[in-house]
Amino acid sequence: MNAGARRALHLALLPGLAAALGFGASNVLGKLALLSGTDVLAMVSFRGCVGVVCVWAWLRLSPPARTHTPHERNIALALGLLFAANTFAVFKAIEHVPVPIAVLAYFIYPLLTGVFGALTGLDRLGWRGALTALAAFAGLALMIGAHAGQLSPVGLGWAFFGAACRTVMLLLQRAALPQADSRLTSGWSLLSSTVVLVLLCLSTQSWGLPQGAVGWGSFLGVSLLTTVAIVALYASTARIGPFRTALVMNLEPVTSILLSALVLGESIGGMQLLGAAVMIASLVAFQFRNNP
Repeated sequence: MNAGARRALHLALLPGLAAALGFGASNVLGKLALLSGTDVLAMVSFRGCVGVVCVWAWLRLSPPARTHTPHERNIALALGLLFAANTFAVFKAIEHVPVPIAVLAYFIYPLLTGVFGALTGLDRLGWRGALTALAAFAGLALMIGAHAGQLSPVGLGWAFFGAACRTVMLLLQRAALPQADSRLTSGWSLLSSTVVLVLLCLSTQSWGLPQGAVGWGSFLGVSLLTTVAIVALYASTARIGPFRTALVMNLEPVTSILLSALVLGESIGGMQLLGAAVMIASLVAFQFRNNP
């Protein structure tokens, strides 16, 4: 590969890197905001409002090739219910357990999507995929088991629930919206999920706001970084395709691990690092199972 081709490849990878870094950093900022006094529902409601404005403005500037049919739009709006549960669950997990554990426990969703996709006939798994999935689950078990007594079962439960919601979303989108523009699907889903979260916030009077400059900076940073990451994710998919984008997104848990150690002091032990390394390597191998 010549210098020009390498430079073009590096530039093409930038949106995916921005998405992974943005999501990874937003996980850590979310923890900072929670430690500063905000509550999960207020934070994800505000994040959703910012995201709706930015994503729909982006869609106006760069319209999809075709709009959704009424049926597709209704499905996308229904997916927003799962997206609301997914978003809430991830940050509830981060509230209860260290960020690296929460994020890696949540990151079983690609494995669950592949396994259940194979069971429902939407995907192919094969014996290599099954072995790498088992290795990834073993890595997660090693990471959690190393300090199981110090981890909140509630936090782990929220992480696994978030992963389950994400899995169902991906499978339904693949089955019911195979030809629909994924950006527009996400726009409708983000809209309905934000309405649900805001209504819950109003009905439960969950107005816990952060205290201090760090808390407010983190609160606002979560919304802005997540929105930038969403836009970058779709830009990456358009440039380098969904497969390579998914591989780059494995940097999200790595980013969360490093930043949580630097910013929060949430370092993890040697056995947990080993489990995390096994899991991330297995995720990469799992994503290669049906791709060159």
